[in-house]
Amino acid sequence: MASPLAFDLNGRRALVTGGAQGIGLAITQALVAHGARVHICGTNAVALNQASQSLPSITSSVTDITSESQVTAMFADIAQHLGGLDILVNNAGIAGPTASIEDIHLADWTQCLDVNLTGTFLCTRGAVPGMKQRQHGSIVNIGSVASRLAFPRRSPYSASKYGVIGLTETWATELGPHKIRVNAVLPGIVEGPRQDRVLAASAHAAGVAEQEMRDRVLQRVSLRSMVSADDVAAAVVFLCSDAGASITGQSLSVDGNVETLVR
Repeated sequence: MASPLAFDLNGRRALVTGGAQGIGLAITQALVAHGARVHICGTNAVALNQASQSLPSITSSVTDITSESQVTAMFADIAQHLGGLDILVNNAGIAGPTASIEDIHLADWTQCLDVNLTGTFLCTRGAVPGMKQRQHGSIVNIGSVASRLAFPRRSPYSASKYGVIGLTETWATELGPHKIRVNAVLPGIVEGPRQDRVLAASAHAAGVAEQEMRDRVLQRVSLRSMVSADDVAAAVVFLCSDAGASITGQSLSVDGNVETLVR
């Protein structure tokens, strides 16, 4: 049986990208609650300020993770504030367009992959040298149920989230000899404003009412319910803690078992 202290993150230093809102904020709150010192980043200065006011111990940077120079500057901030990282949670991401393949603009495709994949790459590249030096680290990439299931009318998002799995398994193999663990958490239908927007866009694209789309979605979840951001955060804490010390290269679905996505 795991020790009661197995989930203790006391003294560990973490970066949560997109850590001021939604799932990212829940992850930030959970890491702080378990003793971690946390730095968050995002592009919304107002949200970052609000998160900092509610969690005075955290530090933050206004950062576009698709910008190499801004990510470099952020890691300089982290070095100053925390002295390094033990945990990286690549949470920042965007939903991208909802449209049939022939109606997707290249700019929308590129933006989605830039945030969801290139941003993950840049932040991981920034974190790894210090973790290698210390021979210790945990990286958690936030994927999606769309990392394992086809998602019609969501080509850019699906491609980016399948890509997260490829990065997770590749980095776990590459970094394992340096005692750096890399895993992914795959949220399902997460309740909240972002999911409301996604359902509205899906309903519009399918030509049905939003409530009908919501009912369709939940009929394809074994538990017939959405998950909460706190459910996702709990999985992240587990993977970053000593309770997950032997787990790497894995993708943990937190989704109530989504059987298929709406067609």
